[in-house]
Amino acid sequence: MHIAVAGNIGSGKTTLTQMLAEHYGWRPQYEAVSYNPYLEDYYKNIDRWSFAMEVFFLKERFKNILEIARSEETIIQDRTIYEGVYVFVANNKKLGHLSDRDFTAYMELFELMTDIVRFPDLMIYLRASVPHLVKNIQKRGREYEQTIQLEYLNGLNELYEEFIYKKYRGRVLTVEVDNLDYQHNRQDFAFITDKIDALLYGLFPLHEGQPHAEIKM
Repeated sequence: MHIAVAGNIGSGKTTLTQMLAEHYGWRPQYEAVSYNPYLEDYYKNIDRWSFAMEVFFLKERFKNILEIARSEETIIQDRTIYEGVYVFVANNKKLGHLSDRDFTAYMELFELMTDIVRFPDLMIYLRASVPHLVKNIQKRGREYEQTIQLEYLNGLNELYEEFIYKKYRGRVLTVEVDNLDYQHNRQDFAFITDKIDALLYGLFPLHEGQPHAEIKM
């Protein structure tokens, strides 16, 4: 079984992935931090190297999908190939860093790849407001994240909404995280796991005709 956790920068994806992996005995798969040979050039000339950098990331994420497909374990994945494309690559295109020609070629490659793999059995979407994202980003104190602009986070949030509700065709559980503290509050965490249990193992699991469920608090 393949479970995925999606959400903007600072939404709490990695924390929830780790907690759910420990709770259910699932194997976590985090986004690879392996060296991207184009990254240094990218930051020197974003427009020139965006396409090459994104294709490299696409290749790495496709390898992750193939690994999950071959595994007999239940794997919970922190960020998927889908949001990498429909959110972050789309944002690069929106900002003018990818030409129409490069974006078209990239999307054709992505569609060929995803034609031979299946959607996750469940995607958990952590939906957060920009103030909530900023609070989490400041709290964890990663230096390279402190210069992220509010407009950038808001733009990613808009793309996440479009991705989840208009483009993604798999099963989604939306968790409104602004008023949840699942890392420190056991009741909040149990609130999420109870919903996951019902959708995956209950009498009325989420099915193809009912692609979305939501947790609000």
